[in-house]
Amino acid sequence: MVGKMDNIDRKLLDLLQRDGSLSQRDLAERVGLSQNALWRRLKRLDEQGILKGTRMKIDPAALGLDLTVFVMVRTRNHSMEWAEGFAKHVARIPQVAEMHRIGGDWDYMLKIVTTGMSGYDAVYRRLTTGYELDTVTGYFSMETMLEDRPLDVFG
Repeated sequence: MVGKMDNIDRKLLDLLQRDGSLSQRDLAERVGLSQNALWRRLKRLDEQGILKGTRMKIDPAALGLDLTVFVMVRTRNHSMEWAEGFAKHVARIPQVAEMHRIGGDWDYMLKIVTTGMSGYDAVYRRLTTGYELDTVTGYFSMETMLEDRPLDVFG
């Protein structure tokens, strides 16, 4: 359960979203706390499930991952058992960066990051093997114009 957050918590979350490599000393200075008080806040935010780990952002193109495809999936099977099995199946495909169960005309949306069209074809074949899917269609990203924006924690 998330407890009440004050402006210091919000400032801290904003700073961490923008640069997760900031030291505790730098964070403490920027939010006006001692390092001990900052550590206690970070521990509380982590225990509340607000903080979800740290990691570095990697440029996919620098690794030759030059194709992003948003794949829309429609199925006729909507049982919880089927959905859980399909989610496990998709999780075993490393090129799937994100998977969302969505409302509307489609049931699932996947973000696939891979090496060109042949890479996508291999992912597509793996995705559709062993699961009866009604419709699968891909939308190819030509340019990423906005990505990984920090959340508006001051809202």
